[in-house]
Amino acid sequence: MSFIDTALSIFPEVKKPEGRLDFKAKIKWTIIVLVAFFVLSAIPLFGLGANQLKQFEQLSIILGASFGSILSLGIGPIVTASIVIQLLNGSGIWKFDTSTKEGRARFHGIQKLFSLAFILFEAAIYVLMGGLAPNAALAPSQYTLMQILLIAQLCIGGILVLLMDDLVQKWGIASGISLFIAAGVAAQIFIRAFSPLTSAGIWAFGSGQPPVGQVWVLINSLIAGNPAGAGLALSAIIATIIIFVISVFAQAMKVEIPLSFGRVRGHGIRWPLHFMYTSNIPVILVAALIANLQLWAGLLERAGHPILGTFSGNQPITGIVAWLDSPNLVQGMFDAFNTGAFNFSLLAHAGTYILFMIGGSILFSVFWVQTSGMDARSQADQIMNSGLQIPGFRRDPRVIEQILKRYTFPLTIMGGAAVGFLAASADLLGALSRGTGILLTVMIIYRIYEDIAKQHMMDMNPAIRKIMGGK
Repeated sequence: MSFIDTALSIFPEVKKPEGRLDFKAKIKWTIIVLVAFFVLSAIPLFGLGANQLKQFEQLSIILGASFGSILSLGIGPIVTASIVIQLLNGSGIWKFDTSTKEGRARFHGIQKLFSLAFILFEAAIYVLMGGLAPNAALAPSQYTLMQILLIAQLCIGGILVLLMDDLVQKWGIASGISLFIAAGVAAQIFIRAFSPLTSAGIWAFGSGQPPVGQVWVLINSLIAGNPAGAGLALSAIIATIIIFVISVFAQAMKVEIPLSFGRVRGHGIRWPLHFMYTSNIPVILVAALIANLQLWAGLLERAGHPILGTFSGNQPITGIVAWLDSPNLVQGMFDAFNTGAFNFSLLAHAGTYILFMIGGSILFSVFWVQTSGMDARSQADQIMNSGLQIPGFRRDPRVIEQILKRYTFPLTIMGGAAVGFLAASADLLGALSRGTGILLTVMIIYRIYEDIAKQHMMDMNPAIRKIMGGK
């Protein structure tokens, strides 16, 4: 372990603030990091050739990345490292004692080392496999040199994201990972709703080129007497709003288990079990699986081995990747209305996609519960270690485990199915962002709201701060 300790000691990290930061200071640092994130996302990679970057669109939403920029890796290496460490810890392969300060420090330190390893690995994969390649017209020696330069730039961007995430966790609100995802999705929704730009510049009525923003498309279509265009734009806006509302409602649903302190009568708390028990983890993993299949399919096709499918431009047209790419069901219905012939293969395609999203989310939900310490037995041990018990029952972890089992498994299945269905519905209805991105943003904003409310209470009442463990 001496090598790990040495590596941890030389790795740069953000120093913790001395004392407790007030709300205004946390907001200030959060805004600074957000501005830095958007500025870095606008810096293009030097030496990048003409690549089909739109194939990374779905992956960029999940990773908070801006492909083609210095932040092309986004939070991908950090998330991957976190998942690997959680699985190693949850399965007992590499156990960390997170109940102590030293154990938590080692856990987070090794997670950073894993993040560095994945930064280098993913940067090399993207460049060497042709996803982010230099100009193919360069001489072989120049091409190799430019590949090394691109990998170096991606590594620098990945390390900057890692440090910004550390800065937000210690000086800001929530975490950098959540913040970058929410900011990226919110920016995408805003652009797709209100941007007046077209491929040729700023949109003007009667120019013949529709704007990016669906609000302007709706206005233009209504003025021009184009009911199909107006219907598509309106459906995208309404679908986004509906998915947002349902996601907020589902996020707030929970079952509360009453608990009491065994030695203190009359005092107790409620142990919340959310309807979306595994949060957004299942749909992240399913979407990441689909995005990676598309990425590898494109790389294999360029290498002359289209075993996963083929593409026309950036659109998958054959193979597994075509069936796992979400069709626009609303667009298909408008086309069928205009032509008078409904495309039944579109229904089969949509059915396959939604079943895969739901089934995959349920599978990953069950897998995550069993490997991340969210199962009934682990929760019962956590309750017992906190000195709590269920009123009216013996203080025995087996009793608590049996009671929790009534809720955890059904919530795991129903919550996984719900997030898969919501994400697939947003994609099929042509919402302003991918369904996965909308779900992630809603859950992230909801948690940031809870953090802000908690921070506000602690600032207003010092007694509450002491109860919550603040300084």
